[in-house]
Amino acid sequence: MSLINAKAVFTQLKNDLIGKDSYRGVTLTYAWLANQFGHFALGFIPAIVVYNLIREKPGIHYPELWAALGVWAVWILFELYNFLGPLVRLPSGKKELNNPDYSFPPAWANVAFDTVTDLFYFGIGALTASIVCCYSASVSQIIIGMIVLVTWPAYYWYTTKMYIQYAEYPFQLRLSQWKQPISETNKKAVLNYIKNEENGKHLLLFGSKGSGKTTLAVGLSTEISINRGCCSYITAVKLLSLFYERDEHPDVTFNMLWNWRKSSLLVIDDINPGNPIKGDILSTAIFYDILDNPVFGPDNIKHIREKNIVWVMGTEDPAVQLEENWQTLLQRIGISKENITTINLDNH
Repeated sequence: MSLINAKAVFTQLKNDLIGKDSYRGVTLTYAWLANQFGHFALGFIPAIVVYNLIREKPGIHYPELWAALGVWAVWILFELYNFLGPLVRLPSGKKELNNPDYSFPPAWANVAFDTVTDLFYFGIGALTASIVCCYSASVSQIIIGMIVLVTWPAYYWYTTKMYIQYAEYPFQLRLSQWKQPISETNKKAVLNYIKNEENGKHLLLFGSKGSGKTTLAVGLSTEISINRGCCSYITAVKLLSLFYERDEHPDVTFNMLWNWRKSSLLVIDDINPGNPIKGDILSTAIFYDILDNPVFGPDNIKHIREKNIVWVMGTEDPAVQLEENWQTLLQRIGISKENITTINLDNH
């Protein structure tokens, strides 16, 4: 379900371009625009400088082109190093689990697409400098063609930042940046959950303090956001208060395109703190009583049952049977056992 349409993009673009970031804060979309302007400038300014250094040199014809293409070539080599460096350093034949650099492999195709997009902006900047130094109709046509070609990547990356931005994650993290130990079984369960296209799939994520359960949940959800999923991050305490709110249909605003009910994936964090704190602070009984309140209970249960949810739990304590209690709660809501996956990060 996609809630980002042309109207939403235009509204976000207007919010990014009009107003001062000193009082409104810097959004991910604004940062992306600034980043691409920086790439343009890093092509444009050095090309101007190099042109002025070589234009009087004897035997150099079309110094504006040499300057532009030379600067662009330097940035191409730099970006190739950035992209290929991690690939070259990967130990050949090693399993990903034993690779100290990655618990989960990066999405190399996505990284390559990002690299190519950046190179287009470097090139547009450098070639624009060349026509400023010495106008050429043919170079102008090339620039126009490059701008046309980069239009769709620009739309893709800008809207991708919107998907991540409106999820309201507490920090930015891709799954490949999560570098905690994890078993092959749990790793496979995470990757299968990301690839899942069905609704009503629930992932119970257990782990003690420092095991990386919150960062794993954010990294997992970020990958789904990048794949155009409408995700939402929320703490358990905040969600409990929202169980008493109506199912509103939020208009496009600077802060929200969808609420937790409209999201395709919900990450519920801080349900219980985990080791060294023992016990079940937010019990299943309390959670269910608030969920099934007299006014909004049926609607709350419907959304919890039909939505994909990552439940970030505490340590699985056999003494209190935490995993069994929450599985029982989910089944009481109407979620079948085969739609519940459990991962314990303390078992690796």
